Amino acid sequence: SFEWGFDPPHQSETRTVYVANRFPQHCHYIPQRFADNRIISSKYTIWNFVPKNLFEQFRRIANFYFLIIFLVQLMIDTPTSPVTSGLPLFFVITVTAIKQGYEDWLRHKADNEVNGAPVFVVRSGSLVQTRSKNIRVGDIVRVAKDETFPADLVLLSSDRADGTCHITTASLDGETNLKTHYSVAETSVCQSVSQLEALQAVVECQQPEADLYRFVGRITVTQRGEEIVRPLGPENLLLRGARLKNTKEIYGVAVYTGMESKMALNYKCKSQKRSAVEKSMNSFLIIYLGILLFEAVLSTILKYAWQAENKWDEPFYNQKTEQQRNSSPILKFISDFLAFLVLYNFIIPISLYVTVEMQKFLGSFFIGWDLDLYHEESDQKAQVNTSDLNEELGQVEYVFTDKTGTLTENEMQFRECSINGTKYREVNGKLVPEGMTDDSPDGSIPHLVTHMNFSCFLISHLSCFLFFQTGEELLFLKAVSLCHTVQISYDQPDCLVAGGDPFSHANGFSSNNMEYYASSPDEKALVEATKRIGVAFACSSGDTMEIKAFGKSEKYKLLHVLEFDADRRRMSVILQTPSGGKVLFTKGAESAILPFTTSGEIEKTRLHVDEFALKGLRTLVVACRHFSPEEYIDVDKRLNSARTALQQREERLQEAFSYIEKDLQLLGATGVEDKLQDKVQETIEALRLAGIKVWVLTGDKHETAVSVSLSCGHFHRTMNILELLQQRSDNECAEQLRRLAKRIKEDHVIQHGLVVDGASLSLALREHEKLFMEVCKNCSAVLDIVYSIGDGANDVSMIQEAHVGIGIMGKEGRQAVRNSDYAIARFKFLAKLLLVHGHFYYIRIATLVQYFFYKNVCFITPQFLYQFFCLFSQQTLYDSVYLTLYNICFTSLPILVYSLFEQLVHPHVLQNKPGLYRDISKNSLLSFRTFLYWTMLGFCHAFVFFFGSYILMGEDTTLMGNGQMFGNWTFGTLVFTVMVITVTLKLALETHFWTWMNHFVTWGSIAFYFIFSLFYGGIIWPFLHTQDMYFVFVQLLSSGSAWFAIIIIVITCLFPDVVKKVFYRHLQPTSTQKSQVI
Repeated sequence: SFEWGFDPPHQSETRTVYVANRFPQHCHYIPQRFADNRIISSKYTIWNFVPKNLFEQFRRIANFYFLIIFLVQLMIDTPTSPVTSGLPLFFVITVTAIKQGYEDWLRHKADNEVNGAPVFVVRSGSLVQTRSKNIRVGDIVRVAKDETFPADLVLLSSDRADGTCHITTASLDGETNLKTHYSVAETSVCQSVSQLEALQAVVECQQPEADLYRFVGRITVTQRGEEIVRPLGPENLLLRGARLKNTKEIYGVAVYTGMESKMALNYKCKSQKRSAVEKSMNSFLIIYLGILLFEAVLSTILKYAWQAENKWDEPFYNQKTEQQRNSSPILKFISDFLAFLVLYNFIIPISLYVTVEMQKFLGSFFIGWDLDLYHEESDQKAQVNTSDLNEELGQVEYVFTDKTGTLTENEMQFRECSINGTKYREVNGKLVPEGMTDDSPDGSIPHLVTHMNFSCFLISHLSCFLFFQTGEELLFLKAVSLCHTVQISYDQPDCLVAGGDPFSHANGFSSNNMEYYASSPDEKALVEATKRIGVAFACSSGDTMEIKAFGKSEKYKLLHVLEFDADRRRMSVILQTPSGGKVLFTKGAESAILPFTTSGEIEKTRLHVDEFALKGLRTLVVACRHFSPEEYIDVDKRLNSARTALQQREERLQEAFSYIEKDLQLLGATGVEDKLQDKVQETIEALRLAGIKVWVLTGDKHETAVSVSLSCGHFHRTMNILELLQQRSDNECAEQLRRLAKRIKEDHVIQHGLVVDGASLSLALREHEKLFMEVCKNCSAVLDIVYSIGDGANDVSMIQEAHVGIGIMGKEGRQAVRNSDYAIARFKFLAKLLLVHGHFYYIRIATLVQYFFYKNVCFITPQFLYQFFCLFSQQTLYDSVYLTLYNICFTSLPILVYSLFEQLVHPHVLQNKPGLYRDISKNSLLSFRTFLYWTMLGFCHAFVFFFGSYILMGEDTTLMGNGQMFGNWTFGTLVFTVMVITVTLKLALETHFWTWMNHFVTWGSIAFYFIFSLFYGGIIWPFLHTQDMYFVFVQLLSSGSAWFAIIIIVITCLFPDVVKKVFYRHLQPTSTQKSQVI
């Protein structure tokens, strides 16, 4: 038994879509099931928010640890109330849940807006308005000008006679240029609802995939009982999220909807990047966990050692119950161990995570607010897409940068060309052969040299109508003005373009009310140049291309476009000339064209291309091939066969392209300049002084790449340039790497630069990674010629893989910006982003982490020491309220404000002295040595707090005027008071940059502690079980001795620290400390 058309989703390689859902009228057909058109980018629903969010939060080791402690406090009789760990945990979980819930609510809101957007669909012979989420696969959708496409549609027709439309895909791949999409001839005539209703067509295409540039399908249109099959490719597919431009309306059939659309399949969850600080923090947490376990085990063992004597095991004032006498010793040991664990658990700071998150989130606003990172011309400020990595900006060792649009402006200017072995340069809109001077003041008259036994001719498209139809020079200019995918718009529509209102686009070229638009800035520059010289690309409509060669109009029929791809590195067009002949024009990289040429000035052109490259120009080689009628029939057949194939279409097209693009006649080459961005040289030099090694990745020719590297300061003239190029085998590659390593050792005094190409790089990384990395580490600059990396969308993988991805808001589109962690408008802003913001963020968070551990060691060590004086009875030194509020209220704000505003050195000094960046490199402020210093400092201070207070009141000394003595709660409160003052003042000593906010929170925290304690201990609170702290604080402060002790202990703690700072600053100052003096 079989069922026609039955195809469970994604089990088959293809899907069949019946246009307008007109299914076959036989009983065996079962419609395929497709996804609806709803987009879901949210993470939670109302029902799963609480369990899912809690699960995610408790995956964090610190949260899970505190949950365990809280449960232990509930289950066994512990010395402190469950509230002491439950309340901080609840606070942390609630704050994080509110933040994540709010972010998800915003996603829900955005989804509902998209899914509820009104759309027009053809149903039952009329145009019906519905919501976007109701579109089904097979529906015919109408989209009007400037609207976005609500699903992936195959274009059926547009208001243009030729069935084309213009779209922009800026929100998908970042490309800002306008692209032309086509409908097949059989459906392009259906421009009304009634015609579409009568259309009988079936689309067969591949199942959904994420690749934006790949679509393989075919459409079968039934006309008068005859089935006509036409191929469908990416040029026929309108992607969800793209926007319709310059076209009044289009009709398209939905083939991929909702989460199966290419836009949804490209929603990439960014891989979670973890900063070096976070990794250090986790290591420190594990060490502190070890300290905690050691203290708990030691206390438990000492308790049982002490209780070995009967008088301490069961003293007369604390007799055991029968149950206690009969309980299991093992259970008792475990119970005591857990009780000590609970008592000391505050050594692990739970509020550290919340403070770090708040610091990162609030701190990230400073980048956006920095006016030095604001680009006035484009009205763009710096963006922060990931605040989790702020401090990583201060830990950069290597910068990998694309060249085009990142180091350069991506604004191409035609400079020189080589035609038939003769070199020309453009001067004031004229083409001047090499060696000749431009003596004509009139910029409208171009010079053109021909080699038909004439001397030099001056040809003007305004006055002189001499046409060299057989001249290679003219053929070259025609090839350049016809071999492209440039679009034209007119301010006042005329010629062949129907209904085209002007493209409002920044990259347009305006002359005589005409604008050019191109996906590649190189193409645009070349077409503009031929127009200035006299061969103007005038009109394009459907399959007709018109040029005006020195005033004479010529119409060519566009038969085929052989699209550019990164493997072939060339693009071609096949045209029918006005005389009826068939010709192929092709242009591409030197290595992609010259091997396939059989005639023309090959060697001269190769030399000229190398010369252009040495000047830093981007080079393209132009060639042609004339077909005989028989050859063209074969070519046409091969192309159509490959284009209609549903299986292995790409492979078959590549075979066809290779068959066609051979036996070429070389016409010449072009050299286009891409201007460097402002202050690129200074920025690269600053990065080098900061100890950052720069790798430039480019798709340029080797000579061009080296030349640009020299001009932008990436390579120095004094630098020893090493090359790893055109390696063919592993042995050859290994031998060359060894030679380079040897040269570096011999010449270790001078700086080295390395040039490596893609093929050699893949060999080096595959077999000789260690040797290659050794060479690279010793090179201060590396130039990597990789052909696959070229523009904004192509840089995305590099950005996503890097520890910190920084996108440039250039003319290459926004995809790189959206996928980056940080985005800046110009390369020159990178210096301030790393050297100033990176420096500040790193020292702030490094101090925050160390200080948090320090203040918790100060907090819990007295509790441990107290056990030696209370027979390890698990008596708590501090009141439960103090335990709970120490990290939440008394000591939290000063460190948060410090971590937002601290500046060790003035920003101008950091920018002018890039070498200061080296002081914080390799995570130096969070080294084990620094961590040990802060931990030992915490233990020392804790000993001083405890024993200073003990010396004052431990020997039954009376400190009250009436002869009364202090009790254990007063002793604990004295220790706590000294501790709050000392840890707050310790941070004040670390602060270099004081603002009114620092003063407010530093002195305010101490004042708040005193006011709170007076208030808390001065009233009998009805909801508290015990009133241990009643009048304790007032009594403590009424003793002059206590005040004296507080002052003495605080000075004793902090004075050695001040001496150490002064001593080190004078004897061993770091370069940062020297700069603070300036």
